[in-house]
Amino acid sequence: MASHGYLFPIEEHALSVKNDNTFYRFQTPYYWPSNCWEPENTDYAVYLCKRTMQNKTRLELADYEAENLALLQKLFSRKWEFIFMQAEAQCKVDKKRDKLERKVLDSQERAFWDVHRPMPGCVNTTEVDMKKLHSKKNKSSNMKSLKRDVSATCVSHLESIKKEITLLKLRLDRRNIKLSKVAETYINYYEQYLEYDPYFTPTELANPWHTDNTEFWDEEKQAKEISARRVRRWAFSLQELLKDPLGRDHFTKFLEKEFSGENLKFWEAVQELKCLPLSEVPLKAEEIWSEFLAVDASCPINVDSRSHELTRKNIETPSRWSFDTAAAHVYHLMKSDSYSRYLRSDIYRDFLNGSKKKSSMKGIRSIVSFSSARKDTSGTA
Repeated sequence: MASHGYLFPIEEHALSVKNDNTFYRFQTPYYWPSNCWEPENTDYAVYLCKRTMQNKTRLELADYEAENLALLQKLFSRKWEFIFMQAEAQCKVDKKRDKLERKVLDSQERAFWDVHRPMPGCVNTTEVDMKKLHSKKNKSSNMKSLKRDVSATCVSHLESIKKEITLLKLRLDRRNIKLSKVAETYINYYEQYLEYDPYFTPTELANPWHTDNTEFWDEEKQAKEISARRVRRWAFSLQELLKDPLGRDHFTKFLEKEFSGENLKFWEAVQELKCLPLSEVPLKAEEIWSEFLAVDASCPINVDSRSHELTRKNIETPSRWSFDTAAAHVYHLMKSDSYSRYLRSDIYRDFLNGSKKKSSMKGIRSIVSFSSARKDTSGTA
């Protein structure tokens, strides 16, 4: 009975009965071998990992257990984070229990693993004797074992899904970024865009959100006088630059001088494809492929072989998203190379300085006109 784990010594790992003063404890029915336990290595890894988290002498790992933990950590290196999180969750539950109850449960769980993962030199009673098993095989037993295996597989699959759901919930609750870092990021973002929020920063023209005057929006659409604040916004990100029609035109001119305008042209064609009716998508997709990605393309772009092959497969059944992988690769190239060179270029700096001069001259003219108006008023008086 002791070797099968129905009763166990409180302080030793060896499951045997000795004629001395050793104290024994009966195992709880939940852990009885008659329940057909077949614990997996992941469960054993969680148990050992949990033991290392509890700084208690009675729960320290034996030498063979420490070696097993190291081997399991190598074996499950890819999902060790999930194992650690599960062990951490079980530790939190154990801490809420009463001290005496916790001691009893720890000894019962240890005895369970001493049966299924015995220490070296002890008999493993859970191993199957293949000779006896082979002699008992027959058709009826095969059918019974098959049914039992199917039901056990279904139960184990259901249990694995439940475990995965629990682990995913724990991962959602766990923060990957500190709250202080999140707050700092939000503050930097709002400080950056503070100048462009008419609710907080007064504009030269009337705020269209407070009045019925749309002159502020009309001036933004015109390309005659581009304000310095608008040009400065292009330096925030490539997305901000391409979102502004004037900024996109200016970036296109720069790329043409650099002989790399095909990337932006391809990206614009993909964005246009997403807005077309479904009936026009196949023809447009074929045109994009022929112009940019075909062997004899008139305006070839530089994409990696993986993106090219994936796009080639997608184009067999064309859709609005057939070129997404290639477009993402091209966008990354523009963001990391062309966009950074554009911000350092003379064409952008000269344009920014010219906009600043126009803005300052506009401010001086408004001051002069205001002062002359005051003189006229005083002369009339």
